[in-house]
Amino acid sequence: MSAPVNVTVLRRPLLYTTLGVLLLAFTAPLLWAVSGSFKRRGDIFGYPPKLIPSPATLANFRSLLTEQPFGRWFLMSAVVALLATVVSVFVCALAGYGFAKFRFAGKRFLFGVMFSSLSIPFAVILVPLFVILVKTGLGSPWFALIVPWVAPAFGIFMMQQYIVQSVPDEILEAARIDGASEFGIFRRVVLPLLRPSLGALGVWQFLQSYNSFLWPLVLVSDSSQYTLPLGLQTLFRAENRQYDLVLAGSVLAVLPAVLVFVLLRKQLLEGLSTGAVKG
Repeated sequence: MSAPVNVTVLRRPLLYTTLGVLLLAFTAPLLWAVSGSFKRRGDIFGYPPKLIPSPATLANFRSLLTEQPFGRWFLMSAVVALLATVVSVFVCALAGYGFAKFRFAGKRFLFGVMFSSLSIPFAVILVPLFVILVKTGLGSPWFALIVPWVAPAFGIFMMQQYIVQSVPDEILEAARIDGASEFGIFRRVVLPLLRPSLGALGVWQFLQSYNSFLWPLVLVSDSSQYTLPLGLQTLFRAENRQYDLVLAGSVLAVLPAVLVFVLLRKQLLEGLSTGAVKG
């Protein structure tokens, strides 16, 4: 009688192979961009392709920082993303708190409308939003670039779910008995309890705004107000496509997103894991 086949042993090589293929698929574009950023323009598409640049050069980064307004593009993107993140996290927490802990007329209808908007692609509301902002005189880039990220339905839904699961009604009632105002309860009691989910939402919101390309493309016509994705795209649209500068700029553009993830990874993991366990 033959020995039984250990299914776990057979599955392990398949699992490792699948994970290796996925890892290669996700990291290959980034590795190629990093490698290309240190190559001369003529070597980027050389054959056979070389992952390690030879010779390696920093000329692309020097040219990008000295000959192109990269610093202005980066500053515009960073400031817009930070403002959008701070405002949206506060608005989503406040709206989520209202949906989670208060009873008012039309609550179910409003929540249904808000939840249904999750299925609407941003491209559908792009033109109406642009027209509304222009007609109301609110089309200033500093304001309009932030508007689409102020109250995302996903963020409100996320906060509402987290507050329902993590903020007991007894704590709120105790604070009311002590004489705290409703906004004081939100600021002093609810917000501290939401720290993990606020961190997770902040990371997601920052990346959404920082990487946004379509909305700035429609809204901004003055080159002095270009965000980073829009500025890098102008290098690609140039008559002599500057792949070397685009790759160097893309590598530098990734650094703030990585920094945000590293600084807030603890809150991000806690926020996601808490929702998964309690959901």
